[in-house]
Amino acid sequence: MHEHRPHTPETDRSRRWFMNKALLAGGVAAMATMTGCSSDSADPASSASSDSAAGGMPSGGPGGGGAGGMGPGASQVKYADVKGVTTDGTVVADLYAIHSTDVSTDPLVKAAQTFLDGLSTKERKSCVFDIDADEWTAWSNVDGYDRKGVRMGDLTEKQRNLGYALLGKALSADGLTQTRGIMKLNAFLGDSNGGNQKTLTEGHYFFTFMGTPSTTQPWGFQYEGHHVAINYFVLGDQVVMTPTFMGSEPTAGTYKGEKITLFRPETTAGLAMIRSLTTAQRAKAVSAQSNGNEDMKAGAGQDNLELAYEGLKGSELTSAQQEKLLELVGVYVGYINEGHAEVKMAEVKKHLDDTYFFWMGETEDESAFYYRVHSPVVLVEYDAQAPLFYKGDSSATPSASATSGSNAGGPGGGGTPSQEHIHTIIRTPNGGDYGIDLLKLHLENDH
Repeated sequence: MHEHRPHTPETDRSRRWFMNKALLAGGVAAMATMTGCSSDSADPASSASSDSAAGGMPSGGPGGGGAGGMGPGASQVKYADVKGVTTDGTVVADLYAIHSTDVSTDPLVKAAQTFLDGLSTKERKSCVFDIDADEWTAWSNVDGYDRKGVRMGDLTEKQRNLGYALLGKALSADGLTQTRGIMKLNAFLGDSNGGNQKTLTEGHYFFTFMGTPSTTQPWGFQYEGHHVAINYFVLGDQVVMTPTFMGSEPTAGTYKGEKITLFRPETTAGLAMIRSLTTAQRAKAVSAQSNGNEDMKAGAGQDNLELAYEGLKGSELTSAQQEKLLELVGVYVGYINEGHAEVKMAEVKKHLDDTYFFWMGETEDESAFYYRVHSPVVLVEYDAQAPLFYKGDSSATPSASATSGSNAGGPGGGGTPSQEHIHTIIRTPNGGDYGIDLLKLHLENDH
């Protein structure tokens, strides 16, 4: 069982102070020791990470499983051992079934096949795995994580465009814009700190495929890098796009003339929900403690997380409040293509009375806060964290909370949480992540 200690200012500071002191005392070597990165690694990303650490940038960096990274405090769960997020270790049965959604996946399959056909034999071999491969659970938020697959920055422009075309079929327009925005602000972060960090570019994102694209047989793909990890399972016309992690630092900036602002819908929908509650309802929904730093529970390496329900239950909401809760979940579900988003939201609605809303932090427009939406079939987390490496730039357009002095402090943080560094995740509890429950049903019934 995973044990979750409550965050306090003391525990949050101690971790960051330790990182800062280690950096000051031991430089790159200390950071490499703590993060598992070694400067003599043969992996290009690892060597780039070492260079980054020398410049005070992330290199596998702080951020354990709770923060979304596969770093200190987190370890990969092997695919065969995944049972999913549960409230107490017991999987709720009969939540998912193989059925027709009437939402065609033919364009998605074609786009995936076209992308794979555009790769060389060596490239294709490097990124294709079995349907039940451990690669599914090997994703990470950390920039210097040792990833497999084909790297977008190593592909030709034509190959990259085919990759974006695949994402365009898998995601909604908003989902593609969000993903590309995260990639661009990753490069913006690298540029604002002097450049020359391979991991902090638009190109340091990887495709892997599990199984072979098919309209009848199970398959899927994973697209991941710093601050984005999309796990996409397909069986017939059913789709599961969880776990999906999205984050950014900063959350706003101007990159190559394009003004980018991320996570406003997630922020405003969360505030709309908490502000709709009565005083009595808030007493149930809001934790007595304010949000700390790195409050996320269900990040990378937490595939068997045990997380009890907390907060205000959906059955205690008015119909108008329930609609706001659905609108909030809809922001996250809405990053998948529109047809499958509707299918997922219908599933969420069935369990609305048993959906819990939980909040930590203040509720002003520019407040840094944490919230969670949790039911048998969906888990959403939003976590405003302390800026770690972004110090502000004249070409950026940071949120007001990030310009109030909270983003000072350099590597390892030292500031306070703000909307300039946000992590989010959406999962399907009780064996739904990675389409595992659907795959088991398929193998039991069709083979």
